[in-house]
Amino acid sequence: MTRAYLTFGRPFGATALALAILIGWSRPSRAGETVEIKMLNKGADRYMVFEPEVVRIKPGDTIKFVAADKGHNAVTIKELLPSGAEPFRGKINEELAITLSTPGVYGFRCDPHYTLGMVGVIVVGEPTNLEAAKQAKLPGKAGEVMTKLLGSL
Repeated sequence: MTRAYLTFGRPFGATALALAILIGWSRPSRAGETVEIKMLNKGADRYMVFEPEVVRIKPGDTIKFVAADKGHNAVTIKELLPSGAEPFRGKINEELAITLSTPGVYGFRCDPHYTLGMVGVIVVGEPTNLEAAKQAKLPGKAGEVMTKLLGSL
């Protein structure tokens, strides 16, 4: 039985190495990830909740609010929005996908169930506005729940 060997000289090896390095460097940066937040009528310990209630993401990642149960939406709480960030407002019973780039703490709520405490927090990168967010006064049970959520950061 005869074996054939294919050999390449040094120039080929150097070219292959240079090409591999070039391909690695020109590769696009990682695409932003998508994190889902469900809008639910009932959670583990109470009614009318977002699940999860607190999410940490990197700038450029996407949040997708999923209408798991009917009667909910997701809206930014203006008092809990980083400086320069764009507010968002979803429609009732519809999913909403948003890409967040401005670092900081984003508070959000469900309009119909806001005073029942249906609120949540997204932290994009560093929580640059955390102290200001802790000073916000929210109505009803929303204030109680938000204080607990912000205290967990």
